[in-house]
Amino acid sequence: MSVNTEELWFTQRLDHFNGADSRIWKQRYFVNDSFYRSGGPVFLMIGGEGPANPAWMQFGTWFTYAQKLGALCLMLEHRFYGKSHPTEDLSVANLRYLSSQQALADLAHFRTIIGETKGMTNSRWVAFGGSYPGSLAAWFRLKYPHLVHAAVATSAPVHAAVNFPEYLEVVRRSLAAESLDCPLLVKNASDTLLERLKDPTTFANITKDFSLCDKLQVQTDMDSAYFLETLAGNFMDVVQYNQDNREFEGVVGTNITIQVLCGVMADESLGEPYDRYAAVARLMLKTFSQKCLDASYGNYLRDMRNTSWTSPASGGRQWVYQTCTEFGFYQSTDSPNQPFSGFPLPYHVKQCGDIYDPSLTGSTLADAVLQTNECYGGYNIRTTRIVFPNGSIDPWHALGITRDISDDLPAVFIQGTAHCANMYPARQQDLPQLTLARDHIYLLLQKWLKQILRSVGD
Repeated sequence: MSVNTEELWFTQRLDHFNGADSRIWKQRYFVNDSFYRSGGPVFLMIGGEGPANPAWMQFGTWFTYAQKLGALCLMLEHRFYGKSHPTEDLSVANLRYLSSQQALADLAHFRTIIGETKGMTNSRWVAFGGSYPGSLAAWFRLKYPHLVHAAVATSAPVHAAVNFPEYLEVVRRSLAAESLDCPLLVKNASDTLLERLKDPTTFANITKDFSLCDKLQVQTDMDSAYFLETLAGNFMDVVQYNQDNREFEGVVGTNITIQVLCGVMADESLGEPYDRYAAVARLMLKTFSQKCLDASYGNYLRDMRNTSWTSPASGGRQWVYQTCTEFGFYQSTDSPNQPFSGFPLPYHVKQCGDIYDPSLTGSTLADAVLQTNECYGGYNIRTTRIVFPNGSIDPWHALGITRDISDDLPAVFIQGTAHCANMYPARQQDLPQLTLARDHIYLLLQKWLKQILRSVGD
């Protein structure tokens, strides 16, 4: 199907919460009206912590729903990501305009003006999003109930938490579901590496074993923690997405799954668990056509401190700022029930001060997370007409809604699927429970769109 995915631009205020600040900027959005039938709903896909992907304007489960329900499809890119640049650069002074509350106000203004210009003020608007945008979809319905009729909040971590070791606990369970030995072998390898990082005579071998770009240097705990987290990331990323349409989101279509990683970890011909862990790292480099692994905290800081829009860490600088000032979400090794070593909570928190401003500390972060949960309700969100799909393999489900709160706030917990699986285009190899989940969400939308709005804000 050929669809026009032309970039369109919408004028927004820089600061929605200061009437004296009249500065404006242009936000990118996309439209697909090929399924729209007169009187049909408006579907709004919310952008997140990266460029808005125009592929969503042609594919995806929401598109199937739009076809059946005669919906107009819109997608709005999140401020400060992709091409939506509200400020000259990404300095700390400018990043203070980057927050979920400003993003929700962008959505509200966009919905109001587009509703007026397209004669759709009284249409039923439904918000869609996955991961952080899934949270935004839920919060949009919560905070602006007069503007959005319902929401599909997929894989949404609605509860902010400074420390999130549960992420790695889910990684352990997901590896163990493939093979009981797998997380034990990973733990053995990670512990061995942690010990070797205390002995500089091993650094030359470690550099070679893991194909590092620069000779390993460990001057502080931050250096070793960054290296250990980078290697753990190989497993974290694969578990988070596993087999669910990685290629759709622009990730190289790889065949690296939990099964493949655990297969390498079980291969005794490669040597000790440590050697197999190194083989996993080399396999990932080869898969993504990278010559070497940059595991230097110093290089990471250099990139993350770069305030230009073209910085190698652009996107990462913005998202980590949001974690430091709103969400936490730090995937630390502070739990005995996970397979990695060496990157505890203080390592994550110290990055906030190192990258942005020394005034960002553990206590400011704790206050910010408390404020976020006060603002949105965390697990105790109270509104109506939001469905919360989550996958059991996805580590983010630990911060999401996995049980029905009420008849009008249902959870759809999908066994055996990973992050945002229900959003991707259906495939023949999909698990039956994933197909059922998609159908269930469609029936909820159908029901909610048929209900007559009894009063504003119902």
